[in-house]
Amino acid sequence: MDTFIQQIINGLVLGSMYALIALGYTMVYGVLNLINFAHGDILMIGAMVGLTILNFVQKVAPDLPGIVQLMIAIGGAIPVCVIVSLIIERVAYRPLRNAPRLAPLITAIGVSILLQTFAMIIWGRSPLPVPQVMPSDPVHIMGALISPTQIMLLALATMAMAALVWLVERTKMGRAMRATAENPRVAGLMGVDSNKVIVMTFAIGAALAAVAGVMWGANYSSAQFAMGFVPGLKAFSAAVLGGIGNIYGAMLGGILLGLIESLGAGYIGDLTGNFLGSNYQDIFAFIVLIIVLTLRPSGIMGERVADRA
Repeated sequence: MDTFIQQIINGLVLGSMYALIALGYTMVYGVLNLINFAHGDILMIGAMVGLTILNFVQKVAPDLPGIVQLMIAIGGAIPVCVIVSLIIERVAYRPLRNAPRLAPLITAIGVSILLQTFAMIIWGRSPLPVPQVMPSDPVHIMGALISPTQIMLLALATMAMAALVWLVERTKMGRAMRATAENPRVAGLMGVDSNKVIVMTFAIGAALAAVAGVMWGANYSSAQFAMGFVPGLKAFSAAVLGGIGNIYGAMLGGILLGLIESLGAGYIGDLTGNFLGSNYQDIFAFIVLIIVLTLRPSGIMGERVADRA
């Protein structure tokens, strides 16, 4: 039972980060019908900028509480990621809105490579250690352990997702986003500024990715220029698993993907002597993804996307 609870905690931590990234994919797809494969690298930019800010804060004010240092890093990473994302939207994606679908897809892959190259030039190609600013003593929960960094990550992810749901469901901008996702042409006839909605969508997705990036680096104590590829790919898989274009599906898919990876690596790894454990944990998530999409191609909560297709 202790092992089960520990793997559930690990899965929730991992799944929360996947969910934050997946929301960026699913929101952009819902509004633009575009897969932004550069989104994983926005996470990387957030992690690297957050690391730079953390190192600066440690030199200037090392006595600040760890949670304050992390919040400063997140507060600095968010505007940088938002600006980078908006530049990408304006320069790379907006001119291709009416182009065949293959053109934006290839452009997104090119932008991803470009961001990785710039990051490698600025921060180098070697992995950089992220300073441990939170207390290292773990908290005991029913025989399992969770670190203060992971508790902060879960709290931030929960608040960010709750704030996004409130924004989409309760505000004028949220109604405009839902209307644009449902039918952009009709929404425009009703007075909705589609450009404003698209810019806001990219900004929100980038802000969530910045939070995930800083906390990813803090949780794993490392950051490098190529770190966004695998989390981005898995988050995209989580968005597809939950039903891409559906924000609730992205949250559900991220959490499920994290739990599947954690439980698969923990239990099947023990049964096989770790031959299929943490070194091969990626296969569990993608096997389940293949099964779900075979039985339900639109994803778990993807009814609306199926209608649009």
